Amino acid sequence: MALIKRVPIKPEFNIVGLRRLTIGFSIALALLSVVLFAVQGLNFGVDFRGGILMEVRTKAETADIADFRDRLNDLNLGDVTIQRFGEPDTVLINIQEQEGGTEAQAAAIERVKATLDEVVESYRRTEFVGPKVGEELKQAGILATALALAAMAVYIWFRFEWQFAVAGLLALIHDVLATIGFFALTQLEFNLGTVAAVLTIAGYSINDTVVIFDRVRETMRRYKRKAMPELLNMAVNSTLTRTVLTSGTTLIALIALAIFGGAVIRSFTWGLIWGVMIGTFSSVGLAVPLLMFLGVKPSTMSTGEESEKEAAERAAGKASV
Repeated sequence: MALIKRVPIKPEFNIVGLRRLTIGFSIALALLSVVLFAVQGLNFGVDFRGGILMEVRTKAETADIADFRDRLNDLNLGDVTIQRFGEPDTVLINIQEQEGGTEAQAAAIERVKATLDEVVESYRRTEFVGPKVGEELKQAGILATALALAAMAVYIWFRFEWQFAVAGLLALIHDVLATIGFFALTQLEFNLGTVAAVLTIAGYSINDTVVIFDRVRETMRRYKRKAMPELLNMAVNSTLTRTVLTSGTTLIALIALAIFGGAVIRSFTWGLIWGVMIGTFSSVGLAVPLLMFLGVKPSTMSTGEESEKEAAERAAGKASV
């Protein structure tokens, strides 16, 4: 017998009873994320802001950041950002775009290499992105996210009723805003990989939401005489174990990636960790309670037969009268 079957788990949480608390928390989190984005902004990577990106490995076991800064400041290349990247001997250098087009960028890269030749063992990567390309990538990222959210909402509308589509879309927007706020707060690099993480979070969250919505619809068809809070709580609790186990196993894999995956995928991994947690919360604590405010009732569901359990309960009730 499977080990999980030996554990008597039957959740009976009053999720809908806490709807004002969970929805209020979601609204506060979304507003805080917007404020953080407006005040601090995002730490855009070279993909979006344009410029030169160089990842170097030093000859010394531990890179001397101050020495790097002194050497590069003498070159008068404008805004230069230097930070340790992953291993102690690895440094990430960001240099603003140089005036003069591609030739100027190539010349700047050669000057940097000549200056750092004494302390650098190897150059792991050297990239250049122009500001026009970076702006186009920003627009493409925003468009991709918006279209993905719209497509998911349309899918839910066709599969369920319009109230489910609205609740699902609001939960998705909440997840995206919360993720943007997370990156604004932590100042982790926001690059193309991070956009992929945001879209992955949206897909993961809507998958969880659809599973719960499907159980909500099934429960409402079977128990038409029960009150809506009771119906929604039954649906959420019947899928809660599955939701927690799925999110938990996903987080285990992501935490392993965050610890052992290195600095290159750090932003992507931590974005997913936050997104899985906030997406799980929104599916249970936001999407389902919103159905109460959107007027979903058993009468809005397509007709279905009364279940044997409900018929037995009704018969028992009449017999006791």
